[in-house]
Amino acid sequence: MAQRWLAPGEFQEVVQIGAVKLDAESFAPLDEFEILVKPRINPLLSDYLVRLTGVSNEALAARGVDLADAYGEFVRFADGGPILAFGRDDRVLARNLRLYAIAQAPPMPPYTNVIPWLAEYGIDARGFHACDVARLCGAEFFGREHDALEDSRAVALGIKTLVGRGARNILIAP
Repeated sequence: MAQRWLAPGEFQEVVQIGAVKLDAESFAPLDEFEILVKPRINPLLSDYLVRLTGVSNEALAARGVDLADAYGEFVRFADGGPILAFGRDDRVLARNLRLYAIAQAPPMPPYTNVIPWLAEYGIDARGFHACDVARLCGAEFFGREHDALEDSRAVALGIKTLVGRGARNILIAP
């Protein structure tokens, strides 16, 4: 991360995918998804990444799956519904699919980056991460930062909080 994955042998490999399925009007959580992904090129996680995400090499060995399977399960979980995320995770997933030459992956469901929506309501998200969205929107969030599922919960809570304060419901009208 320090070199933005530009040094030789460095790649931004996905190690975890997390998501929360919400009711579009009440924001009630309907289901959750979390899966660990075994990186192919650099299979041993750095101490930095382990500290940052809480994902250990032991957990990857025990529960991790290949990206092709993880991505397929994620798309099935989404079930054609829209995906909203903080930033361009769609591009990260697409780069990983290309990196691993996974050509037969199902298409990504409709995707919306919430950062422009946040900006519409005066929230400057530059320099922040998904784990910060709830706090940026005025909600308290106590989940583990940089854990994919917890970050999804933070984004969901941020959206719910901002809509509760009068913002356009991005789940209904992206």
